[in-house]
Amino acid sequence: MQYKTFVFSPFQENTYVLFDESNECIVIDAGNFFPKENEQLDTFFKDHNLKFTHILNTHNHLDHIFGSRYLVDKYGVKVACHEKELPWIDNFKSTCQGYGLNIEADAPKPEILLSDGEIFKFGTTELKVILVPGHSAGGLAFYNEKEGLLFCGDILFQGSIGRTDLPGGNHELLISGIKEKLLILPDETKVFSGHGAETTIGEEKRNNPFLK
Repeated sequence: MQYKTFVFSPFQENTYVLFDESNECIVIDAGNFFPKENEQLDTFFKDHNLKFTHILNTHNHLDHIFGSRYLVDKYGVKVACHEKELPWIDNFKSTCQGYGLNIEADAPKPEILLSDGEIFKFGTTELKVILVPGHSAGGLAFYNEKEGLLFCGDILFQGSIGRTDLPGGNHELLISGIKEKLLILPDETKVFSGHGAETTIGEEKRNNPFLK
C-alpha cells in the first residue's frame, strides 16, 4: 500500500490518499476546501490511474469533512464513519457559520457505519478500525498492520493529543484509549495525524508529555 499526504484548508488539515497495486484508492478525511485543492486531488487520481471508492472519516469535525460533498458528487464514492459522529454531519453548516464560513452545501451522510475492531478492505489492503473516543465521541484510527501505518485523525499528534473541550470530548477517555489501544502497537509504527508532522508510536511513548 502507498499513501500521499495533502495539507488542505485554512485549518492546515492532513488529507490522505491510500492506494495499492489494484489501483483502488480511498481518502481519509477529505479536508479539501478551495477549488485548487479539489483540482490537486482530481489530478492525483488521474495521474495515477486510480479508482476512488470510499472516504473514511476519522471523525466529523468540519475541517476533516470540508471536501466530502465535492468528492461524493463527482466520483459517487461512499462515506464511512462511526455512528456517534453523525450529529456533526447534521450540524455541518451551522458549525461552519460559527467559524465565519458560509457553506451552501450540506455534508453527505455516511452510507457505512464503522465499528471498533472491524476490518475495512479496499483493493488488496486491509485497515483495522480502532475506536478511540475523547477528542470526539466516535473518533477512529485506521491501522494497516502489514505496512505498520496508523492514520489517527486528531486523536494523537507528535508530542501532543487532541483537544477535548468540544462536544463529545473527554480527556480521561482519550488518554486511556491512546494508552490501551494505540501505544500497544509496535514502536516502529508510523503515525499520521490530522494535523502536523508524522511520528511513531515509539517516539510518543518516550516523549509525549501527555502520556506520562
